[in-house]
Amino acid sequence: MRRTLSQNFLVDPYAVRRVAGAAGAHELVLEPGAGEGVLTRALAESCARVVAYEIDPLYAGRLAASTRGDDRIEVVRGDFLTTPVPREPFAVAGNIPYSITSGIVRWCLRARALTSATLVTQLEYARKRSGGFGRWSRLTVLTWPGHSWELAGRIGRESFRPVPSVDSAILRIVSRPVPLLTGGRLAAWHEFVEYGFTGLGGSLHASLRRRYPAHRVDAAFAEAGLDRGTVVAFVHPDRWLTLFERLR
Repeated sequence: MRRTLSQNFLVDPYAVRRVAGAAGAHELVLEPGAGEGVLTRALAESCARVVAYEIDPLYAGRLAASTRGDDRIEVVRGDFLTTPVPREPFAVAGNIPYSITSGIVRWCLRARALTSATLVTQLEYARKRSGGFGRWSRLTVLTWPGHSWELAGRIGRESFRPVPSVDSAILRIVSRPVPLLTGGRLAAWHEFVEYGFTGLGGSLHASLRRRYPAHRVDAAFAEAGLDRGTVVAFVHPDRWLTLFERLR
C-alpha cells in the first residue's frame, strides 16, 4: 500500500519543525497526505484549524483516533485532489506523495482563496520550479503574475521512512496579494509565454523576432538586460515581464 500511494513518512523532528515553520501561522490550513500525523500536530501548534487529508484508511483511522480530543485538527479520509476548494482564505502544507505532486500543485494554483502552499517535494522538482538550477520552467513563468515560487530548504532522504532514493525540498508557492497582471493582460501574458517557449529559432530572441519587429525585440532585450542568445529556460520571470510590457 505504501508503494502504491507513494508514501514516505517524514520522521525527523527537526525537518518537521522546518516545514511547519516555513508554512507559518494560518486560520485554516489543508494538509494533503497526512500519514501518521507528525506534521499535522506541528501545524496545529501555530494554526487555528488543520484539515488533514489521508487516503489510506489505516492511517486515516489511526490519526482520527489519536487526535479526537484536539479541536484544532479535523481528519478527512479521502483524496485531497477531489476536495472542494474553500471560499475563505486558506493555506496548504504537506509532505505530499511524489506521484501526485503535479496534481496537487495544479489544484493549488487554481484555488482563488489560496494564500500559500508549502510542499515537501522531490528536490529536483522544487529546483526546477523555483529556478534552483538557474533555469525557469514554463509553469513558473506562466503563473508568475499571480504566484511566487521559492525553494525554502533541502531535506535529506534519511529524514524519511521508508528512505526514498532521492533527497527532498520545501517548495513554497505564495499567492500575490495584488496580481501583477489581470484580465485581458493576463490572457495576453499566457499567450506570449506559450509562444516564447515554442523554441522557434533556437532562442527566445529569435522566436520573438518572428512575431515582432526586430528593432523592438532588440530594444526589449536591452531593457531587460538579456543577451540575444539567451536560452528561453534561463530567462528569469521578471525579465519575461519586462519583455512583455515592452513588446505588448
